[in-house]
Amino acid sequence: MTIELIVAAAKSFLFVLATMLPILNPAATAPIFLSMTDGASFTTRALLARRIARNMFWLMTGSMLVGSYVLDFFGISLPIVRVGGGLILASVAWRLLGATPSTPDSRAALAEAFTPDHAYRQSFYPLTFPISCGPASISVAITVGVALHDVTLAISLARMGGALLALAIIGILLYLAFRYGEHLLRLIGEAGTAVFLRLTAFILLCLGVQIVWDGLSELMLEFMSAPTHFAGIGKHF
Repeated sequence: MTIELIVAAAKSFLFVLATMLPILNPAATAPIFLSMTDGASFTTRALLARRIARNMFWLMTGSMLVGSYVLDFFGISLPIVRVGGGLILASVAWRLLGATPSTPDSRAALAEAFTPDHAYRQSFYPLTFPISCGPASISVAITVGVALHDVTLAISLARMGGALLALAIIGILLYLAFRYGEHLLRLIGEAGTAVFLRLTAFILLCLGVQIVWDGLSELMLEFMSAPTHFAGIGKHF
């Protein structure tokens, strides 16, 4: 039985790591984090990186363990979550696309305004949600959480343990990418960084639109199948 639990935990670990890491993608979201924290000191960014990684872990854990029950309680479907979250993601990306480049004077002003208290207020929204983990990752985490359940309690606990270990590793990678991402961007220079940030913001905008479209498509399919469903019920009366 012990070997069976270890195998279940290992499979769950690899499954969650392979599923969630490409969606969360810390390397892709690090430039957005740097753009939204322009003017913050290295210490403040390190503090933010730690808090965002911790917030991501707990948000994904909650979505994986109880997300489906919360949605059922409030009567919210996953397509609605995708539409709402996609709109938020698209709006954040649109603001990033329209942001003006920072001058040395504006960077100095931002550094004075970006206090640790300000960083604390932004650590969850929008830096954790929807930048670091958006509606797509939450919906996938909910789906993964349902797949981890087993009729045997011990197997379910082993799978959850492996999943939490995978989320912890992703959190460490997210922390490292956010904390040291600035050093990587220095290699491409200021002009290259500006182009890279605009390109990343555009990809983020497209991702938000895609998420909204996926949610609307699922809602339209449900709406189109509803008359057929009710017609089938009516034949029994």
